[in-house]
Amino acid sequence: MNIQQLEYIVAVDNHRHFIQAAEHCNVTQPTLSMMIRKLEEELSVKIFDRTKQPIVPTSVGREIIDQARVILRETSRINEIAKHFNGDLSGELHVGVIPTIAPYLLPHFVNPFISNFPEIKLHVSEMITDRIITELKMGNLDVGIIASVSEENSLQEIPLYKERFYAYVSEKTDLYSKQYILPTDIEPNELWLLEEGHCFRTQIQRLCELSRSSQFGSSFSYRSGSIETLIRMVERNGGITILPEMAVMELSEERQKHIRHFRFPEPAREVCLVVNREQMKARLIDALREGITAHLPEEILNKDVEVKVL
Repeated sequence: MNIQQLEYIVAVDNHRHFIQAAEHCNVTQPTLSMMIRKLEEELSVKIFDRTKQPIVPTSVGREIIDQARVILRETSRINEIAKHFNGDLSGELHVGVIPTIAPYLLPHFVNPFISNFPEIKLHVSEMITDRIITELKMGNLDVGIIASVSEENSLQEIPLYKERFYAYVSEKTDLYSKQYILPTDIEPNELWLLEEGHCFRTQIQRLCELSRSSQFGSSFSYRSGSIETLIRMVERNGGITILPEMAVMELSEERQKHIRHFRFPEPAREVCLVVNREQMKARLIDALREGITAHLPEEILNKDVEVKVL
């Protein structure tokens, strides 16, 4: 038994496909299959049920793979101890970012981070919160950037910043004539929301006290994963949508005319890093946190009034 074989069975479990797992491990599929069969022969058990598609672990295989993940984490920890002793800030950092944060946050810090830490290879993927949590638990991500509280005891959250919510309203609505609005002023049938699965949608539902069964428009249903699309829908079709602060900062002067503040205390969300409590890349994650906070707009960092985090 060796570390490489453990990496292979974890890869197959992640991908549920031998060819994709081999590509991930940068080996040929016959090599990967042969190494896994040798491990199965040594242990006298079948780790995978190859009769099913996609491939799934056997019951004993599930236990072996779970233990393999523990061993691989601890092996990585040895490397991190050595890097820490040598003052080495290098390696790969796999980051998942939710779509309502990525387009507004990444441009602020990515280039400075790459310049300051040239030995850290940053891999960033957009994905919704639930998938980030899953990928963290599976070990496919080192860190997530989310805007909701995780209920997973195995995960740790590191606060980054808070950002207010603003209303983006059409001139066709009654809200356009108001300077400040209340959540109760919002008519559900005029509200454009992101599709299910986005934590930002859940936060807006909470803000406006909307239930999952609320009807948003009787003759038209629209699912969007893009804040920019929601803005355009308001501009072309009327109604209202809710935007996070960093999205508002990107708006043109003309679009700023559609922005309305909520009354005190203003609703907000807290953006944080989320990591596995047993993660082995603490120094790289610290560098990421410092890189992000060092290049945030001053308006985001300096909250001089109380906000209500949803």
